[in-house]
Amino acid sequence: MSDNSYCTIDEFFIKLLSDTIIDGEIIFYGGSSPLAMTAALLAKKSHAPNMVHIGGNPGGLDPDPPFLPPTTHDWTMLEGSLGAINIDSVFDLGSRGKMDRMFLSGAQIDMYGNTNVTAIGGVEKVKVKLPGGGGGAKLSCDVKNLVLWTTRHRARESSRGKVYTFVPGVDFITAVGHRTPSGSRKELGLQGIGPEWLITNLGVFDFEEGTGAMRLRSVFPDTSVDDVIENTGFEPVIHPHLETLEPPTKSEPEIIRRNDCLEIRKREIPEEELGRRFTLKT
Repeated sequence: MSDNSYCTIDEFFIKLLSDTIIDGEIIFYGGSSPLAMTAALLAKKSHAPNMVHIGGNPGGLDPDPPFLPPTTHDWTMLEGSLGAINIDSVFDLGSRGKMDRMFLSGAQIDMYGNTNVTAIGGVEKVKVKLPGGGGGAKLSCDVKNLVLWTTRHRARESSRGKVYTFVPGVDFITAVGHRTPSGSRKELGLQGIGPEWLITNLGVFDFEEGTGAMRLRSVFPDTSVDDVIENTGFEPVIHPHLETLEPPTKSEPEIIRRNDCLEIRKREIPEEELGRRFTLKT
């Protein structure tokens, strides 16, 4: 897309993910995360030039690939990098409290930021077997700050009624949020702070201090609080100073389009969402 007057939902979404990265941080994400991958490259080339970006497994340090592949498990993620880091060293960084931020998604996400990519129905009554969390279970306990995200906030209709991505409690905890049935992060002795932000295709959430519950902070220009409530399987906390998100500036989609000339990022967006357009900030 060459039109510089507007951006699409995938570009807006990447900008929001990128905004969570603070300059100087060490950040990591999973193996098949084009949106998080593109967000890291955008941050590096805009507001966070001193961040350290570990690009997948094997992890290229601050990679500058000629194009984005569908998975970070690809040789292109070593192109232009300062070096490489093995996955055992990634876990070591987490265990030592040196990993600042990690991006995680989930087929289910609950009100306290626990995520499930293991099994719908739980391991005792598996309805759908999911790919699994890889190292997410361990890293979610250790990494300082987590950014959760999903492009599938809208509930799906089934013969049995609505199927929600956001549920009161996940069927299986793959990665740990702020509170589990076994206790809070503090009670469990976890060193990481836990989820800081949650980005969805309907809005941006943080997590309420004390309770650890999801709290709606912002909605997109084309969504509303009612949209969020209708598509969430529980009543989320609403911030008293709710805001409408500001679209990217013209330079941000340009960086995204250069980094991802094959538009791999769009594969993570539901087809019905791709028609959303937003006028760019001048």
